[in-house]
Amino acid sequence: MNIEQIYTGCLAQGAYYITSKGEAAIIDPLRETQPYLDRLQKDGVTLKYIFETHFHADFVSGHVDLARKTGASIVYGPNANPEFEFISAKDGEEFKIGELTIKVLHTPGHTMESTTYLLKDEKGKDHCIFSGDTLFLGDVGRPDLAQKAASMTMEDLAGILYDSLNNKIMPLADDVIVYPAHGAGSACGKNMMKETVDTLGNQKKMNYALNQPNKEAFVKAVTDGLQPPPGYFGMNVAMNKKGIESFETILNNGMRALTPDEFETAAESTEALILDTRDNKDFYKGFIPQSVNIGLNGDFAPWVGSMIVDVKQPILLVTDLGKEEEAVTRLSRVGFDNVMGHLKGGFEAWLAAGKEPDTVDRITADEFAAKVNVKEDLVIDVRKDTEYAAEHVDEAFNKPLAMINEWVKDINPEEHFFIHCAGGYRSMIAASILQARGYRNFTEIAGGFKAISETAVLKTDFVCQSKLMKA
Repeated sequence: MNIEQIYTGCLAQGAYYITSKGEAAIIDPLRETQPYLDRLQKDGVTLKYIFETHFHADFVSGHVDLARKTGASIVYGPNANPEFEFISAKDGEEFKIGELTIKVLHTPGHTMESTTYLLKDEKGKDHCIFSGDTLFLGDVGRPDLAQKAASMTMEDLAGILYDSLNNKIMPLADDVIVYPAHGAGSACGKNMMKETVDTLGNQKKMNYALNQPNKEAFVKAVTDGLQPPPGYFGMNVAMNKKGIESFETILNNGMRALTPDEFETAAESTEALILDTRDNKDFYKGFIPQSVNIGLNGDFAPWVGSMIVDVKQPILLVTDLGKEEEAVTRLSRVGFDNVMGHLKGGFEAWLAAGKEPDTVDRITADEFAAKVNVKEDLVIDVRKDTEYAAEHVDEAFNKPLAMINEWVKDINPEEHFFIHCAGGYRSMIAASILQARGYRNFTEIAGGFKAISETAVLKTDFVCQSKLMKA
């Protein structure tokens, strides 16, 4: 028996590769299938089943493409209704992988088709569960994503999730291993641990959701403090239900190299978004006007989904040399398939062609400390509200990046403001969006709050701890 967790950090997502006696199963595969095909060939095994725990909202699965290339069957639990051939498994139904048995535990609540797969070893002993988004480490799946489709409130779904956990998962032995679909950083939960594997017994002890005294308390606990889900989630669900173009087709389109003139023409003649994936430390010094900066060296795909929203948006890429394929791949994982091409030679080619660049007004934390008057100057903090509540610049306004489309309209373009995040990644996203929309009367702070708290506070003492958020 071999069980391997294939964890993708930028998505905080875990896929699983299982083999026994020449047969294999894959649970919740990513979009690109070639790594799985290579592994199957290397191990000399046949892929028998592709198990999907539910219709994923935060990434596009490779299930349909993988099934087409291998002949494996796609398995969903009850209530699934995809538009492709699949096995609709019944609650309690069992599937054989070599000497292993995978038992279907229907665990609705996160979504109505959500299913946990219980793996029994060669001796028939319960070994582990692949819990999808039903049970995370330290948390459970948010119950608000399927409410529209299910004609239920999130409170209704949370109550169903409570029953699923208590009737199907909690009775399992403490030594059963929990393999969740996501870890810390995923928008599918709010309190996930950084660890990606644990025992069920430990989760029974420390997971807040599993320690509520009754259903009413559980519903309140898991629905409290949920942020609105990223806008692309619903589109990813639809893609996972319908099936999608092969990854190879998407990659070929995205790898189309455009000269500066071709790139400029494409940008002017279409409604394409110019997405610059370079590090913010390079971006601010010079970029193509109207570009949006979301760096590959960060939570790239989730922020793309949160900021761009429409997965059908045409995109033109600017990357560091050699990073083109990585950018297209990571975009495809969250359903952004309409990449028209990338700038051949990168931003340096744009400059060499004599094209006009733009810049962002960025200063250091020390310069910020010397310039700012916290009683008069407007300071915008784009971190999450929980980060802000813990510690922030005195008198700063908390305007989370994820909500920029709501708060940007309240910005007075005539009034100068300072903007920062935790380290510079998110504030440069905000800065690029603001400039693309015509806002230029602001200054972004390099290094964000980390730099401010480490240097500027020693001189000005304007960091406030645990202060109530301003409007």
